[in-house]
Amino acid sequence: SVFVLIRDYEQEACFILMLWAFASMAYKGVVTVRQRALLQKDLVPLAEGMRILPEDTRDLSRQIQALPSNQRNALLPKALLAALHRFDTTGNIQDAAAAVHACCTAEGERLESDLSLIRYIAWAIPSVGFIGTVRGIGQALGYAHKAIEGDIFDVTMSLGVAFNSTLIALLISIVLMFLLHQLQSMQEHYVLDTEAYCEEKLTRHLKTQ
Repeated sequence: SVFVLIRDYEQEACFILMLWAFASMAYKGVVTVRQRALLQKDLVPLAEGMRILPEDTRDLSRQIQALPSNQRNALLPKALLAALHRFDTTGNIQDAAAAVHACCTAEGERLESDLSLIRYIAWAIPSVGFIGTVRGIGQALGYAHKAIEGDIFDVTMSLGVAFNSTLIALLISIVLMFLLHQLQSMQEHYVLDTEAYCEEKLTRHLKTQ
């Protein structure tokens, strides 16, 4: 029964860690989806054939800075502002493109770092399951004298702890690692698409004179 599978301390610890990781991944996924929605907006409105000169960057920067704070702190506005400020300062298109790339790279590294705790939980869950395995086998060996006398109830109960904890931990780990890879893939595509957006909507329209 389900109760038999989850009734021991190790299994309960695995489920607590699983819920913690799921909540963290759900939050990060929702944030990524909301920020990705900005890619559907035209944050740099330009008529066909228009070019952006260094003196035009301040007006465009003010339009982006006028976004709500929750949107302004997203990767896309930050990358656009970095490119516009760099182009305004240096007047060099390559510098503006490098600013976008640096901003996206830094954000990708930050997102990667934020997943470290979830990776630790994904590693810890099988370890907790193995602790239950060791505890169950140790208890079973402690009841070996009863098994010799014909009473195997305590031995089978202890072996049940060992096998159930390993089973639960491995199943949770499989699901958790799959969802973690999906989240990481979503974040990586978001960063790459943001850099492509900046190239398409901003960098290629820059003109020094």
